[in-house]
Amino acid sequence: MNNIKIGILDQSVVRHENNVREAILETIETAKLAEKLGYSRFWISEHHNSTFIAGSTPEVLMVKLADETSHIRIGSGGIMLPNHSALKVAENFRMLETLFPGRIDLGMGRAPGTDRVTSTILNPSNDFSESSYLRQLEHLQHFFGDTAGTERGFIYATPQSITTPMQWILSSSGGSSKIAARFGMGLAVAKFINGFVGPDVVETYRKNFKPSAQFETPQAILSIFVICGETEEQAMAMRKMMDYILIEFEKGKSGPFPDPEIVRNYRFTPGELERLKYNSGRIISGTQDFVKEQLTKLANDFEVDEIVISSMSASFESRKRSFELVAEAFNLTTLVH
Repeated sequence: MNNIKIGILDQSVVRHENNVREAILETIETAKLAEKLGYSRFWISEHHNSTFIAGSTPEVLMVKLADETSHIRIGSGGIMLPNHSALKVAENFRMLETLFPGRIDLGMGRAPGTDRVTSTILNPSNDFSESSYLRQLEHLQHFFGDTAGTERGFIYATPQSITTPMQWILSSSGGSSKIAARFGMGLAVAKFINGFVGPDVVETYRKNFKPSAQFETPQAILSIFVICGETEEQAMAMRKMMDYILIEFEKGKSGPFPDPEIVRNYRFTPGELERLKYNSGRIISGTQDFVKEQLTKLANDFEVDEIVISSMSASFESRKRSFELVAEAFNLTTLVH
């Protein structure tokens, strides 16, 4: 597949011996770098009750990111809809669209981005059911279309922006792909969450897609962890940090960010090595040529023309260089303009 677009998903990770402000400032610098390098879009995540990730309010941080850039699309990857009121999400993103018309993506998911207790505190009315999630999505369409109301009259999500944000459903399974198709939204396949998700998810989405005011035809992107090093040794060192972090997450540990020296000397147990094999589908790592080859293969296999990449590393410089190498591999600057 030619002309593959690449985007970035950033999680505002609080690196070892850094603080939350430094994590957020790094996200801002990464967004500016992404635009400079020719990346197509820059998304940020929603997480709660974690000392590891500072990104809890994408709708707030997006204002700063869009203001610090000029043309790259800025979005949520995603807003965890059950944590919120559908009306308030509509108002937040209409305000963003008013401030930055034609540049805002509303990526949404149904996972809480935290533990169940914290999710309940965020939204005490959350019953964690699929029917409630679908009802929220339906309400959201009415709020964006100015067709919401009760027997007492219309309910308007203000400001009534001229344009609306592009809506995407985050999916790591077939169920969410059918939801995206039903509402005529874009589909963002989260392979960085489920390494076993296959092209059939996109096929299901395309087969069931119903055109909407936003998307006349189905639009799908794929998201995966990517680590790109100048040398194989550098890529392997960065990959070990990523592997260690995923193992810690699976143990229920959400922070703090591991000490790079500890990770460097760490020896995975036989059981952990099995988990690394299990998680291998979530990450692509290596030198520039190998990463390009693998991303291109993924794009072809899933029949998508855009991939959103994410990474975590022990230093901003190594992470920054990884993004630069990927941009060089795909000639992103020449593709975007």
